[in-house]
Amino acid sequence: MDREFVKKRKMSNNDDACYLKEKLDNGIPQISLMFSLTEEVGTLARTLKLFEENNVNLLHIESRPSKSTGNEYEFLVTCEDTGDQLGMFIEKLKLKAATVHTLSREPSSSDTIPWFPRRIRDLDRFANQILSYGHELNSDHPGFTDKVYRARRKEFADIAFNYKHGQPIPHVTYTDAEIDTWKTIFTKLTELHPKHACSQYNRIFPLLVQNCGYNADNIPQLQEVSDFLKDCTGFTLRPVAGLLSSRDFLAGLAFRVFHSTQYIRHGSTPMYTPEPDICHELIGHVPLFADPAFAQFSQEIGLASLGSPDEYVEKLATCYWFTVEFGLCRQNKELKAYGAGLLSSFGELQYCVSDKPKVLPFEPSKTGEQKYPITEYQPIYFESDSFEQAMEQMKSFAASIPRPFTVYYNPYTQTVEVLDKKHKLKDLATNIKGELITLIDAISKVK
Repeated sequence: MDREFVKKRKMSNNDDACYLKEKLDNGIPQISLMFSLTEEVGTLARTLKLFEENNVNLLHIESRPSKSTGNEYEFLVTCEDTGDQLGMFIEKLKLKAATVHTLSREPSSSDTIPWFPRRIRDLDRFANQILSYGHELNSDHPGFTDKVYRARRKEFADIAFNYKHGQPIPHVTYTDAEIDTWKTIFTKLTELHPKHACSQYNRIFPLLVQNCGYNADNIPQLQEVSDFLKDCTGFTLRPVAGLLSSRDFLAGLAFRVFHSTQYIRHGSTPMYTPEPDICHELIGHVPLFADPAFAQFSQEIGLASLGSPDEYVEKLATCYWFTVEFGLCRQNKELKAYGAGLLSSFGELQYCVSDKPKVLPFEPSKTGEQKYPITEYQPIYFESDSFEQAMEQMKSFAASIPRPFTVYYNPYTQTVEVLDKKHKLKDLATNIKGELITLIDAISKVK
């Protein structure tokens, strides 16, 4: 299961969950904030007074000692989003608190264009607007009662939470137990890939072994893998602290940025994980991001999501689910897997190419409407003849999305340009003309 499609929020008890659900059902927008306060008498009372003075309705609050400093407490609060009034309150809160972070926001109203990042560093603005923090595990999670595992997950979440664009991804020293879990998964999956994975995956995987330290006894570092991908297709990895919304996760793909977890699943169940982990990311996703056609296809989904209405973002997220996560293709008349959820699952990788599931042709307009389970094998898969074909289909679908502009990614400046002015169209046409001249010159010189 992937983080961007699991719509859930961790609550401290059932009463809180019911109360917040009632607020959501009544259409009341909410926002979550995390802030830290220096430990001293009366500091929390004074801060809560600030909520009252600014008419901010506090719906939920949690606290914990700060792990980064010994004299601070961190508070997670959920409150009603009052728009500009809340913005002024947050500015006042910043004067009292040591740090203030916005963790989540509600979907935009249907009559406005949702905000979207224009520059790659804008990803910092929502990278921590997560739906649940990385160490907050459900009661049915294999590591729920393991205090050591939960503390370890907190370490990984903190790395991602403090990460900013342009910084090197911190190196992680994995424990012997974590490496043993990786070894079990790596060994079993690499036995199946030559037979069931697509040709592009099997071509690229040995390059990761040669260049990024992929082997049974070593968990590769995200920074080294990110550098390799950047050299291949311009894709990079960014650590993520928890569950992102569909809109935020897809926005990263528009900049060829993949939000990746860094922790590993609980060792008691090496062949099962209820959420994506480093095995899913590095074994499932990473290899194909080094393929130019697949990278372009993934970016097209991200670009299509920018500024799109919420219902279309969900359709795009569903298309992502049935392609990047659970996609099949036909090569030499045989079904092959290219979706990360298949390539990182020992059982489903064998199941998906059997005669048990139903396989339909990928058509974004129809695929985007398909319902799917998230806790069991897929009863329906979609196949494409090639990544290039899927990319053209996605472009056509994106053109049907009702938004009053078209976006263009500038790889030189790593920015998204909104093509809504005549001079911008002229500049783009000039660039295309220059590239066509180069192409024609190259063709004339190739014998």
